[in-house]
Amino acid sequence: MAKVTIEDGYRPSDDEPFMNERQREYFRRKLLNWKSEILREAQDTLSALQSENENHPDLADRASSETDRAIELRARDRQRKLTSKIDAALARLEEGSYGFCEETGEPISLKRLDARPIATLSLEAQERHERRERVYRDD
Repeated sequence: MAKVTIEDGYRPSDDEPFMNERQREYFRRKLLNWKSEILREAQDTLSALQSENENHPDLADRASSETDRAIELRARDRQRKLTSKIDAALARLEEGSYGFCEETGEPISLKRLDARPIATLSLEAQERHERRERVYRDD
């Protein structure tokens, strides 16, 4: 497969064929950049947690530090789950199903993909899914 070049400032447009090579490359780069940013932040957190292995003599300071640590670890766990969703989106790009709704098979809008590149449902399908979820949650 030939390498596609994308000029700076390129944005996918509805005026071009959906999920053409330029769009696929645009989203591939966007996903890879997002993933590397998350991994960099995770490494920074790990370094900070390792260096902050202080023994706080004050009980309030210790509790505050442990709370901060727990919040940070929860955030990292959410980001770990996000990286697996990014990996799944990259796999869909490779297999050719990226950008298409898993429920309807229709294209997901470029605007939605640009805002949420890991989206697997069109906006309409996502709204239906959330309505069903609310109905069952209210029981």
